[in-house]
Amino acid sequence: MMRAGIPLFLGRVGAVALNRPGRWDNGPYLRSLLFGVMALLPGCQAAKPPGFQPLVARFYLEVGPGEAGVPVRLPVSGVCITVGAKPVFTEYDLVGAEVAHVDLGSCLMLQLTPAAARDLYRLSGSSLGRRLVLFLNDAPLGARRIDQAMPDGVILAFVETPDAELPALVARLNRTSAGLAAAEKSR
Repeated sequence: MMRAGIPLFLGRVGAVALNRPGRWDNGPYLRSLLFGVMALLPGCQAAKPPGFQPLVARFYLEVGPGEAGVPVRLPVSGVCITVGAKPVFTEYDLVGAEVAHVDLGSCLMLQLTPAAARDLYRLSGSSLGRRLVLFLNDAPLGARRIDQAMPDGVILAFVETPDAELPALVARLNRTSAGLAAAEKSR
């Protein structure tokens, strides 16, 4: 329907003139409104606690001779290990962390999810003699040689940091894991 050269839309509310001068004609107003709404959307996300910095744990497997990999160097010992380009376990596979005291000293005890525990069992059975390198926030901090199959989903990793810093690392790892688990449940 046309009325004096202005197209009309007949809807539930009645006739509405489209493209009338002085109204929200086609572009700038609508784009501005849309941009304003999109700019406000990130503010709807859950606020992170102030001062909290997540600690992302990832494990990379040492590659065999002749395989392509990325060389990494542990910070204190200077040991150079060539690892695969992709992690074998990520922050989503971690359920919890604790400080463990074993014969060789204090280390991190990292518990994996049931699915990751099965993967660890298969991986450790086929990768005897290789090392799992622990990266915390993309920095290599420790390694664990695979000397037997690991059926229980627990990785003991000696990290190259002072023992006094281990409880703080554990607290950050657990808080990060809890936050990831809560975010996954809310999906």
